[in-house]
Amino acid sequence: MEFTIQHFIALAPLLITSATIIVVMLAIAWRRNHSQTFLLSVAGLNLALLSILPALKVAPLVVTPLIQIDSFACLYMALILVATLACVTLAHAYLGDGGSGYPGNREELYLLILMAAAGGLVLVSAQHLASLFIGLELLSVPVYGLVAYAFFNKRSLEAGIKYMVLSAAGSAFLLFGMALLYAQAGTLSFVGIGQALAATGLPSPIAQLGLGMMLIGLAFKLSLVPFHLWTPDVYEGAPAPVAAFLATASKVAVFAVMVRLFQISPVASSGVLNNVLTVIAIASILFGNLLALTQSNLKRLLGYSSIAHFGYLLIALIASKGLAVEAIGVYLVTYVITSLGAFGVITLMSSPYNGRDADALYEYRGLFWRRPYLTAVLTVMMLSLAGIPLTAGFIGKFYIIATGVEAHQWWLVGSLVLGSAIGVFYYLRVMVTLYLMEPNLRRHDAELHWEQKAGGVMLLAIAVLAFFLGVYPQPLLTLVQQAGLVG
Repeated sequence: MEFTIQHFIALAPLLITSATIIVVMLAIAWRRNHSQTFLLSVAGLNLALLSILPALKVAPLVVTPLIQIDSFACLYMALILVATLACVTLAHAYLGDGGSGYPGNREELYLLILMAAAGGLVLVSAQHLASLFIGLELLSVPVYGLVAYAFFNKRSLEAGIKYMVLSAAGSAFLLFGMALLYAQAGTLSFVGIGQALAATGLPSPIAQLGLGMMLIGLAFKLSLVPFHLWTPDVYEGAPAPVAAFLATASKVAVFAVMVRLFQISPVASSGVLNNVLTVIAIASILFGNLLALTQSNLKRLLGYSSIAHFGYLLIALIASKGLAVEAIGVYLVTYVITSLGAFGVITLMSSPYNGRDADALYEYRGLFWRRPYLTAVLTVMMLSLAGIPLTAGFIGKFYIIATGVEAHQWWLVGSLVLGSAIGVFYYLRVMVTLYLMEPNLRRHDAELHWEQKAGGVMLLAIAVLAFFLGVYPQPLLTLVQQAGLVG
């Protein structure tokens, strides 16, 4: 096939991200400088983000049989790049400069995050099982190193090994499922699989087994029950900015490709698989919320809460008609904003580096009297995660409920309402902890370095955005409606 200028414009976000990886790698080889590496990474990510605008003008475009750039891919590319930018900013505040900072090499963290982001960009534009697998591995492999980046902390090393072993098992299931699906359909493209399965009516037992095994592989990455056991340990062990990346960019990419697969091949989610997905969704919502109730560690609590949130998202995936794609887009945007804010507060609390992250709930007791700005941000994030009106999280939940009602999925809607009610309790418990009065406590703001100030400004912007989208969601809804057409 011949490449035209249109193809290069469509691929610009991926090409610029890849070029940034090479530039950052050469810069590190030439001279180790933390701030320089950070600035190069941020510049590259911003350019990649801007290049989505010209890419939208040439979309939809099938670049190769493996990759299709359309408005759906552009929306999720933008979301991944914004999440990566936020995580890079948090990483800069977390690793710090000077004597009190991180004791190991700091620069490689940026390189690994950029490589994982490039994997995410491949994943959301995949329309073929080969590109799905390449994107997924390019996303996962750098994350193994990121999770274990605080190598002198045994929790971090343990989290890295757990994630690597279980993720490799998930990839094995995924590959085996792809092989069975190929044996049945004779093609690896999503459209081809959809047509081959639709031609035979209901999928055959081999095709259903293949789809089931692929679902297991993807459920591992999304930490859906019962494949969720790694989540709280990995969130707790990973450095805070890495946990933020894992909860946002990484999961968004996997969920987006799952939506595309199920939308292009609707037969893929019919029959037995639909019932399996329903059980997984209800289990994820209830287990995620109930286990979060018992947590006294903020990162573990957010880990369990993310299991519940992806359970909510499965409701729209199962409904798959009407509002579904739009609801998923709105929910993922609001979830990413809120998770970045919550993990961002943990990151800034944990800096400068001092052996382990400040993630125990008792460390947040009376935070309002020490760091009022961080408390304000975390309060908005907790309200948004709980889905309280006038926050972004409410809009996301409202859309998911509307989708469930439209598709008459009453069991799923019931479990969402029950899960949300349980969720309100533990989110409010975190909020109450922030405002508790300690004896002999005087209000003062802790001294901040400039990297932390940059992170703090970004967090305040995220909090304002979460509030703004809750009050006036129209711009977000318009954006998602335009991107709602899966190619």
